[in-house]
Amino acid sequence: MDALISPRRRTLLLGALGTAALAACQRPATEAGAQRLHLSGETMGSTFNVKLDPAGQPAERLQEAVHAALQSVDARMSLYRPESELSAFNRAGVGAPVPMSPELFAVLAAARDISRWSNGAFDITVAPAVETWGFGVSKQRRVPAAEQVAVQRGKVDWRELSLEPAERTARKGRQGLQVDLGGIAKGYGVDAVARSLDGLGIEHYMVEVGGEVRTRGVNGADEPWQIGIEEPDATPQRARHIVPLSGRSMATSGDYRIYFEEGGRRYSHEIDPMTAAPIAHRLCSVSVVADDCMRADGLATALIVL
Repeated sequence: MDALISPRRRTLLLGALGTAALAACQRPATEAGAQRLHLSGETMGSTFNVKLDPAGQPAERLQEAVHAALQSVDARMSLYRPESELSAFNRAGVGAPVPMSPELFAVLAAARDISRWSNGAFDITVAPAVETWGFGVSKQRRVPAAEQVAVQRGKVDWRELSLEPAERTARKGRQGLQVDLGGIAKGYGVDAVARSLDGLGIEHYMVEVGGEVRTRGVNGADEPWQIGIEEPDATPQRARHIVPLSGRSMATSGDYRIYFEEGGRRYSHEIDPMTAAPIAHRLCSVSVVADDCMRADGLATALIVL
């Protein structure tokens, strides 16, 4: 098996985005006698693994390409870096058009599409509710008062985030509107690494960041990449399903990795934007296969909320 998808909390995954540390190593693969490269390390509050056929490229060059792609996402989309592009937007006032980089604007536009498709089950303006339950920057997890939840619910509405493609700007239409890209930025980071490898002529790779995966070509055994979907609540960690994947992406969203318990009840990090509270149904895991990992990531979040 080439990778085991394990759902992590979106907000927590981005929690350490400002302190991404990347490490890499090279090792020969025994499968099919192929010489394969394995790059791994920490990023976005989680881990990453990249397995590839280097196609004659120096390991150092490939490591630098992966590092640069992930650091670029960090600089633009971290909630935990006050100098990030996203943090600057969150500090902006109501009605002021804020210029966006092409990368951040593309993620906001994709998020808006998924919000529309899901009738708001996916909503990147859920940040105030995420913070209230302690799954945001403060990490002070607790059950807030109903009145406090209601106040934060009043700040959440994806329709109050306006995008102007011609000017590539975004503006807030509501006081207190804050954006959290924890449900989509990790998938975008996977895509960014994949695009970088494509540009270097790499034809066989598997990119995994915190459980979100994108593949191209075949693994060292000349087979489609074997991606495992984790068995919820299993100890030790093991796969429930193994999905052959080539040329596509897969993302999983689950309620069983990041949570707290109070009064005999489990509260997961998956926040329903409609209630500004953690999901309360019995579904524990959703996996989505798509052409790009950004949309797979956002759709997995939307579906588990639905």
